[in-house]
Amino acid sequence: METLDPPRSAVPALTEAGLYLPGLTSLLEFNRRVLAQAEDRSLPLLERLRFLTIFSNNLDEFFEVRVAGLKQQVRFGIQTSGPDGVQAPQALQRISVLAHGLVGEAYRLLAEELNPALEAEGIRLLDRAHLSPGQLRWVRRHFTAEVLPVLTPVALDTAHPFPRVLNKGLSFIASLEGHDAFGRESAVAVLPVPRSLPRLLRIPPEVAEGPNDFVPLSAIVDENMADLFPGMQVTGCFPFRITRDSELWVDEEEVDNLLQALKGQLPRRNYGEAVRLEVGDGCPNEMTQLLLHKTDLGPDDLYRVSGPVNLNRLAGLYGLVDRPDLKFKPFEPGVPARLKQSESIFETLARGDLLLHHPYESFEPVLELVRQAAADPEVLAVKQTLYRTGADSPIVAALMEAARAGKDVTAVVELRARFDEAANIELATRLQQAGANIVYGIVGYKTHAKMLLVVRREGKRLKRYVHLGTGNYHALTARIYSDLSYLTCDKEVGEDVHALFLELTGLGKAPRLKRLWQSPFTLHSGLVELIDAEAAEAQAGRPARIEARVNGLSDPWVIQALYRASQAGVPIELLVRGICALRPGVPGVSETIRVRSVVGRFLEHARVYRFHAAGQDRVFCSSADWMERNLLRRVEIAFPISDDRLKQRVIEECLAPHLRDNAQAWQLQSDGSYLRVQPAPGEAPYCAQADLLQRLAR
Repeated sequence: METLDPPRSAVPALTEAGLYLPGLTSLLEFNRRVLAQAEDRSLPLLERLRFLTIFSNNLDEFFEVRVAGLKQQVRFGIQTSGPDGVQAPQALQRISVLAHGLVGEAYRLLAEELNPALEAEGIRLLDRAHLSPGQLRWVRRHFTAEVLPVLTPVALDTAHPFPRVLNKGLSFIASLEGHDAFGRESAVAVLPVPRSLPRLLRIPPEVAEGPNDFVPLSAIVDENMADLFPGMQVTGCFPFRITRDSELWVDEEEVDNLLQALKGQLPRRNYGEAVRLEVGDGCPNEMTQLLLHKTDLGPDDLYRVSGPVNLNRLAGLYGLVDRPDLKFKPFEPGVPARLKQSESIFETLARGDLLLHHPYESFEPVLELVRQAAADPEVLAVKQTLYRTGADSPIVAALMEAARAGKDVTAVVELRARFDEAANIELATRLQQAGANIVYGIVGYKTHAKMLLVVRREGKRLKRYVHLGTGNYHALTARIYSDLSYLTCDKEVGEDVHALFLELTGLGKAPRLKRLWQSPFTLHSGLVELIDAEAAEAQAGRPARIEARVNGLSDPWVIQALYRASQAGVPIELLVRGICALRPGVPGVSETIRVRSVVGRFLEHARVYRFHAAGQDRVFCSSADWMERNLLRRVEIAFPISDDRLKQRVIEECLAPHLRDNAQAWQLQSDGSYLRVQPAPGEAPYCAQADLLQRLAR
């Protein structure tokens, strides 16, 4: 009988470029799924608008970091490629085609669906053409009193070169006719609009036609542009926006003080090399060519948009409009019953480990651990890693209180957390002023691990209490990111975390850990070994299975191990939110691998790995994605869930529901595209996030 399996000679080598999807286009495909949320008419209207602005913000960061990196490779002639074999020039071409298509779809959605739907609900974003005479008079008064005094137009001539335009800042280019007071004639002027001015203004009730009439700042400036050039004629006025390279470059081995070096580099982010130019679709060709020339960009870098040049500014509508009926129904995160039975979190943890599933369950117990540690006279030391915390962080406030109370407080602050550098410099300074010990991790390795250690005297001995997490110590994102918190006073876990803090703050060989895996030392090899062990079990005819949930999968060694396991017949279920370089469904290579991505109300952020392990069912939670940067160039941890009850919770809450989801899940195809999962005939729709809200929230 003819076999359907390809002969071994036909099976490609696992290093062949064709077995790997391009990582950056994969990231753009994730943003396509975010845009699909904005297109989903079953979602509340203001939530759809919010997803549109998230899409725009994601795209900005993609250009600031990813595209900027590719352009640097081209500029310096670096001929490198990833496992997919695609070099920078080809990657930039692919990205341009995809990004232009996505941007066009986003603006079509805004113009044809979202704006009309908002107007039908009495929420109007008015441009110049739709302002009434009374509104125009108010716009003029507001411009004269609040806007004009801070504007500085620059006429382009030999004495006035093209101004330094801020990264992602709103600017205008205007065409002029006539002569000024000095007899000068200039055809073009540029107007950067300061960020100090609010981009969205509510029209006051006395001239508004409804409670939710708004006008963008761009329309106010456009309407009054002539006031900036008295005696001249403004023949055209066009908004534009430049996106710049926002990576900060500091030679950590050459600087004496990383904080001061980064602090000095932060202003550079506003004026890095240009990577993208956005202009309104009415901007004439000669103006766009001038802007491209001044920014050293090419035609592929130009994005003509039929609407505001910065969709992110529409995010302000969500908070300004008081319409709960157009937003997700609010919820109160749940609190495990055990925490209600005792006021002391130390007593609670002494009775057993605790698992919290955010945002469905409250982040408050984590904050309470630090607060109680600050107030408890028996607590001697508090040690914590800080990657992202947010402004006015309650965690930082509690650490400062602990330091002022005489506790030994150590904070490992990651100053290089991208786009949070300024906030982390500020919090490090505040903590240091409060008396805490501040270190910045390991040179060359970002500290991404999420660890908190409290040392408490109990009788004649010292006891360690630990929090480990998959997400950041950020109270706000804990309400919108899906993450796990593990709290324990397990002796071996406490010893491992203590050893890791000694490694981060001091010097010495990598510690031998009893329970935790750590990158860049044991996590990568441990993963590959467990994957290969599943392959060996399958080859021996025994049950085997791998399930994993990560934000990104691009490490070639992990992918090759997964391919080997699939060739051995191991069923592999992967939940990969964003970048995925693994190509599923390739005959003879990855036929048993299914890759899904769930995009919904909450950002899926938890990392969970599950291995059948000859019936032991080994489950790990982690701060690390399956990417080279996480496994080889960062300090990360993976921690096992040993308690059978908690292990079952992780499986039933973090893996099984998302593998069953047929409402917000997308399945990766072997060509790199994603298809939205639909209920089978007769099958009821099932949304994992909605189910978890019902089960865990109050």
